[in-house]
Amino acid sequence: MRTRWMTAALAAGVLTLAACGGGGDDTSGGSGPGGLELPKIDKLASVGAGEGVVNIVSWAGYVEDGTTDKAVDWVTGFEKETGCQVNNKVAGTSDEMVTLMKTGEYDLVSASGDASLRLIYGGDVAPVNTDLIANYRDVFDGLKNKQWNAVDGQPYGVPHGRGANLLMYRTDTVTPAPTSWSAVFDPASPHKGKITAYDSPIYIADAAVYLMATKPDLGITNPYALDDTQFQAAVDLLKQQNELIGEYWSDYTKEVQAFKAGNSVLGTTWQVIANLSKADGAPVEAILPTEGATGWSDTWMIGAKAAHPNCAYLWMNHIISPEANAGVAEWFGEAPANKLACAVTVAKDHCATFHADDEAYFGKVWYWTTPLARCVDGRTDVTCKDYSAWTQAWTTIKG
Repeated sequence: MRTRWMTAALAAGVLTLAACGGGGDDTSGGSGPGGLELPKIDKLASVGAGEGVVNIVSWAGYVEDGTTDKAVDWVTGFEKETGCQVNNKVAGTSDEMVTLMKTGEYDLVSASGDASLRLIYGGDVAPVNTDLIANYRDVFDGLKNKQWNAVDGQPYGVPHGRGANLLMYRTDTVTPAPTSWSAVFDPASPHKGKITAYDSPIYIADAAVYLMATKPDLGITNPYALDDTQFQAAVDLLKQQNELIGEYWSDYTKEVQAFKAGNSVLGTTWQVIANLSKADGAPVEAILPTEGATGWSDTWMIGAKAAHPNCAYLWMNHIISPEANAGVAEWFGEAPANKLACAVTVAKDHCATFHADDEAYFGKVWYWTTPLARCVDGRTDVTCKDYSAWTQAWTTIKG
């Protein structure tokens, strides 16, 4: 498992058209859920022989070849089987991924939801022909054709894995056990100075999820679609919360240490952090609060200018195969995308721990989605705050 740096910034500039070599079925330009015009890009019609190489941009821990740990390798077998040499560039942020994909030098990217729409509408990735990816049929339906990885029913990638942003607390300090996000937003909290939160502009959505449940008059129906009034309410809540925060976190290893030492006793987390904290002796529990939560689902996307599209498609099919997907899910600490992966994980309770097949659980999770000026909840009578506004606001929230 490796550090997951998910901060992002909006890529500025006018959306441009990009061509994808190789030809194939035509995907016409049109308006997506955000109301933006889609670049007109072809999707691959068939997969031929590999070109001998595939250039990837990924999160750390997603493309392991045995270098980090000899027992962790889902690259070597792929290279031998396909003849496609894997060249991987680890990116530290979603913003870096977007920048790298704009160069046209990379074939694939493991994009998170706070980057995927930028890549789609920026013309940096191509629609995907899922008929050419045999293992796609075994991906959980709850991850297919979603707002962050498809437009008008056209997939722009294949799901990789998912997880929820949970509420973690020290059981020896926080009593009674919390059930609501109010535990981290209550200005009268007895844990002032020992509350932690995720350090990213996308965390504004966490406040929006809480306001959806507690301030229904605001009319928030999607935490990533906030008009001026709704956005200001979320920002105000987070500025108030800032007085309670001991530290914001982005490196999960530091959060583990903070909870173990008691410097943090309450705050946002991932299931893997809770597991590691417990293994390290920290008395913690993690819950999905009553209001629901934000979460993440990553997507393998092919570059619009991919020089090695055949190897790229072969990789997408490989990385969501049961064996490879199980390996990544266990190494990184997430729920796999392929439902057959659950039968081949080393830890037989892995999928249960990460709620892999629990759609009722994930039905309460709002996966990270890039906020757009054209509201992603479908409203057309107002303008929503885009990610550049979220980024600017985050700076003022933290002070």
